Parts: sequence; structure tokens; C-alpha cells
Amino acid sequence: MKNRILIVEDDRDIRESLALNLDLSGYEYVALEDGAETAAYLETDHRFDLALLDVMLPGMDGFALMDPMKRYEIPVIYLTAKVDVNSRVYGLRDGAEDYIVKPFEMLELLVRIEKVLERNGRSRKTLEYHDLVVDTTMHAVWRGNEILHLQPLEYELLVKFLRFKNCTLSRERLLSEVWGYNYFGGTRTVDTHVSRIRRELNLNIVTVPKCGYRLED
Repeated sequence: MKNRILIVEDDRDIRESLALNLDLSGYEYVALEDGAETAAYLETDHRFDLALLDVMLPGMDGFALMDPMKRYEIPVIYLTAKVDVNSRVYGLRDGAEDYIVKPFEMLELLVRIEKVLERNGRSRKTLEYHDLVVDTTMHAVWRGNEILHLQPLEYELLVKFLRFKNCTLSRERLLSEVWGYNYFGGTRTVDTHVSRIRRELNLNIVTVPKCGYRLED
């Protein structure tokens, strides 16, 4: 089952960009633009795993929306142009999981979303790509009824690509997040492992020149 995310953002361009990237990354979403409208909406539909809230909203600001978010146990990430320290401290002390200042990199936001979902026990336990199914609880990979046996690094790479599908992941990011910060080898080892899982699992992993790799549908 896909994670369901609430977007509350009054800037149409940002709202549509968030919606597009969440959709491409395999999330379901509801996008709203007014704080008071959102509070009313939550009375009848509050089945969300996470909310992305702007602070400066018409009707009711994002800080005021924290009360219904707490009531319905919806973790919150603030996305805001308010850069002052007081606003950031207030938002975090009031219960937000994270506070991200605009403009932001979409990949960074997606990483933070995954971290918040994981921290709250809401991250996706099953990941799918065409005929591949990954059970992250059992660390098992299936193609149809056949279980596939991957090496630990290959499995971690696969999960990383599936969680950030359609996003370009740099070799350096893959190296630090899969191999770990204590690994002193070069990025060539990333190329070798990516080539292996691309070939063995028939994955549409595109090489992005001078950037890294992207798993596409």
C-alpha cells in the first residue's frame, strides 16, 4: 500500500511540483491550498502518513494547523519561506518532525520524507517495480513466485532506487548511504554494482552523465 501524504501549499507552482514528484516517487497525495479548508477537510478524511505544510497560508496558518495534525497523529514537515530562527524553533518545539526553508532540493525533501516515515513506523514495507516485489521487513525480493538471492549491497542499492524512483541519485550519495561514510573506496564500485543489478534484475536504470543514476518506470 502506498503512503498517503497531505500537501497544504498556497503557491500553485510549488503545490503542483510537490504533487508531481510525490506521484513519480510512488506516493498518494491530497493537495490543498487553504488552512481553514484543510482543518475542515481533516474532520472527514485524516488517513495521512505525513503532512507537508506551508506556514503562511490563507484562512489558518500552518502553525495553527498543528493542533488537528496532533489530534489525528499526522507527522508534519514544514515547508516555508520563514527563515528566522524563532519560527523554526517554534515549529519544531510545537511538534513538527522537520522544518525546511524554501527554496529546497526535491531529492532532499524526498529523503527527509522517508526518514520521517521510518521514524514513525510508517515507511512502506513493500516496494514494487513492474514484476519485482521487495519485502523490506523480510529483506526478500520476488519476481512472481521466484525468490531472488541478492548480495547485501545489491539489495540495499535496489531498495534505495525503489524508494527514490525517478530521482537522480549521485554516485557520492549512493556510496555514503549504501556503503557508509567509513568506506574509503572510489565511486567505481558503485558503477559495478549498479551495472550488475541493472543487468540481473532487468531494471531501467538510466545513467545521467556527470550526475549519477536514475531508476525510471
